Amino acid sequence: MLLHYRVLDLTDEKGWMCGKILSELGADVVKVERPGGDPARNIGPFYQDIPDPEKSLYWFAYNTNKRGITLDIETSRGQEILKQLVTGADFVIESFPPGYLSGLGLGYSQLSEINPKIIMTSITPFGQTGPYKDYKGCDLVAMAMGGFMYVCGDADRPPVRVSMEQSYPIAGAEAAAGSLIAHHYRILTGEGQHVDVSIQECIVREIFMELCFWDASKEVSVRAGPRRRRMAAYQRDIWPCKDGHLGFRILGGRLGAGTLQALTDWMDTENMAGNLKGMDFESLDMSKVTRAESQEWENTLLQFFSRHSKEEIYQKAVEKNMLICPGYTPEELVEYEQLEERNFWTELQYPELDTTIKQPEGFLRASEARCQIRRCAPLIGEYNEEIYGKELGFTKRELALLKKEGII
Repeated sequence: MLLHYRVLDLTDEKGWMCGKILSELGADVVKVERPGGDPARNIGPFYQDIPDPEKSLYWFAYNTNKRGITLDIETSRGQEILKQLVTGADFVIESFPPGYLSGLGLGYSQLSEINPKIIMTSITPFGQTGPYKDYKGCDLVAMAMGGFMYVCGDADRPPVRVSMEQSYPIAGAEAAAGSLIAHHYRILTGEGQHVDVSIQECIVREIFMELCFWDASKEVSVRAGPRRRRMAAYQRDIWPCKDGHLGFRILGGRLGAGTLQALTDWMDTENMAGNLKGMDFESLDMSKVTRAESQEWENTLLQFFSRHSKEEIYQKAVEKNMLICPGYTPEELVEYEQLEERNFWTELQYPELDTTIKQPEGFLRASEARCQIRRCAPLIGEYNEEIYGKELGFTKRELALLKKEGII
């Protein structure tokens, strides 16, 4: 879909997802790293647990399809070279602190003089303006100050962060959407623009889903508070079954009465409904349930689940419209028939590792164009000769000098 468009990706891990999405839509994304490589290459996990900037699985995951070059943009020569690249680019995405690129003569106002159609997308913790614009921030800060931690964790404990980084890929996806909207405007008017993405604001928008949950339930306890809406903190979310685990939560009222009734009816056919039989699930308020009551129900459910496989329970859940789902392991997902049928996985060859690594294919399916993974994540400076030499016309001697001077 974005064939013939070029993106210069100057981001660190805060913005990698943006370039990845644009690359899967067909854009030629050139990842610009400092000489020696992006420091985020040292983020694990690593292939075969060997710490090495060329073996970061984190890097592999977010930088497929990109061509990688090295360039020190803090040098005058590096700045000249970047400007050369900008003349032939359509997008620049970056995640430097506000004002940093402008201080180098590489801000949007300066680059738009070179290329009036350029779209620059900036991804920062708090955006380009406001009293917090110069504050630093990591995923923990974004999740906390974006409000997401308020709804994560147990009701009787302090808020917690989701264990895996969430704010960066969320902001990257928002940045890709913003870039494409700006691109649509450019098609109509011929004008580029500066897209300003605040990671904090992206997280604030994510918790809008809590309003849907709030509105879906009529129990005062659910409307009132954070972190599982003040439901009993000792409730179980993950349940063992005969061959693995299930995702399920005991809920009454509009949200869960139908599931509990259907599940109890099924259990009763096997004489295993126990103390769940005959309960009024419509009026069940989990915020008022005692630990003893919750434990008693839990024991009854555990005994029943232990007699059935997760696939059997899943099929019954589909049939009876119950909110119960199987918990798949990574190994099971690789062999999952739905993903297999849709060619979700692709094998990427990593010559430097002498192996292939299975990774998700492009993020969408379209009738008129492919969205796919075409190449593995680049090595440090892997495409220097191709881009600087073949495309910009630098001789091998010039490249050798640039490397010697630490510019590439």
